[in-house]
Amino acid sequence: MPQHFRAITVASVLLCAAASAQAATEITWWHSMTGALGERVAGLADQFNKSQSNYKVNAVYKGAYDESMSAAIAAYRAGNAPNILQVFEVGTATMMYAKGAVVPVSQVMKQAGEKFDTSGYVPAVAGYYTAPNGEMLSFPFNSSTTVFYYNKDMFAKAGLDPEKAPVTWQEVVSAAAKLKASGERCAYTTGWQAWVHLESFSAWHNVEYASKNNGFGGLDARLKFNSPLHVKHITNLANWAKQGYFTYGGRKNEPEAKFYSGECAMLTSSSGAYANISKNAKFKYAVAPLPYYNDVPGAPQNTVIGGASLWVMAGKKPDEIKATAQFLKFLAQPEIQAKWHQETGYLPITKAAYDLTRQSGFYDKNPGTDVAVKQMIVKTTDKSRGIRLGNATQIRTVVDEELENVWAGKKTPQEALDAAVKRGDELLVRFERANK
Repeated sequence: MPQHFRAITVASVLLCAAASAQAATEITWWHSMTGALGERVAGLADQFNKSQSNYKVNAVYKGAYDESMSAAIAAYRAGNAPNILQVFEVGTATMMYAKGAVVPVSQVMKQAGEKFDTSGYVPAVAGYYTAPNGEMLSFPFNSSTTVFYYNKDMFAKAGLDPEKAPVTWQEVVSAAAKLKASGERCAYTTGWQAWVHLESFSAWHNVEYASKNNGFGGLDARLKFNSPLHVKHITNLANWAKQGYFTYGGRKNEPEAKFYSGECAMLTSSSGAYANISKNAKFKYAVAPLPYYNDVPGAPQNTVIGGASLWVMAGKKPDEIKATAQFLKFLAQPEIQAKWHQETGYLPITKAAYDLTRQSGFYDKNPGTDVAVKQMIVKTTDKSRGIRLGNATQIRTVVDEELENVWAGKKTPQEALDAAVKRGDELLVRFERANK
């Protein structure tokens, strides 16, 4: 072949390559995953990008859940919002009422001409993100629930059966006493105290957290977590803190490091902590159901959903909507979902992903990894479906502040919970007035 023809051919190939590279529609995904979870999120975006050449997803860490949500609202007002935003479950009501800022995921799939059958999703997960008219508002992604972790090596050293997790809170304090007596400085800690000890605690014991079906029944819901049962539980935790059985380690997931570093023997937190625990723990550990009070009728019921879902921001071009739909379709594949569930401890969001995991023998090889699923596939009651309240992130902050007053000995549990309900109700009234 003559030299100039070869040069033209090479140039043509390069031009075609450049054109195809330019042709890829890029979309941005803001997320709040760090550590091992952040690596897996980046891996999912990379896997999708390599699976085809038409679309490219840029996964960007944008801070903790509350930070990324605030940043996205500001970005939307400025006209440069991301295409996809990961929002934690307590932000659901706020996003629902963010008029014009989001597009329901079922509409996105319809606009893109993609089939979207919500019947394949785990009901407790899908129901949380579905409007009263049956329209799915956001795409369930990293759905978690509250579980109990314990250090089997520390249990054995303390003379406890490492194969037997405490089932009730009474058994937790009994184990804590033995762990302390064996020389452990931190017997028990908890991540996400407001979620674990009030929100999930309520559903697990089949008692109301708020009126109006915990907010699902209307914007005029009011808080009810200052009941005798709630006060009893927070009083127990306060007493255990004084006795050195309970160590407070922070409002969010910071206490998880106290567990996987080998400092604390027992932890209640998200099933999604599994990824970081399995990556970092240098000891034998187990996952078990959340403890409960066995003198409460109807307990245990089911724990509530945690984690986050993916919301599609409004005001995007048709090709970006198409790219977003393709990416969500990719994430919903049973194989992708099953792998994500197995690696992270988050729930399989579809029945197909759960079946695939079960059939693979994963639960048999990794005892306890199905605990979160079993806690969630129970038929929910009007008290246990979850919590959908406006200004829920601010209410959580109020609860955290008041619980910290208890741990510091500044308020009694009754005073703190009464104050949290009063302050929280003021936030609910404000949200109701703004969105009537």
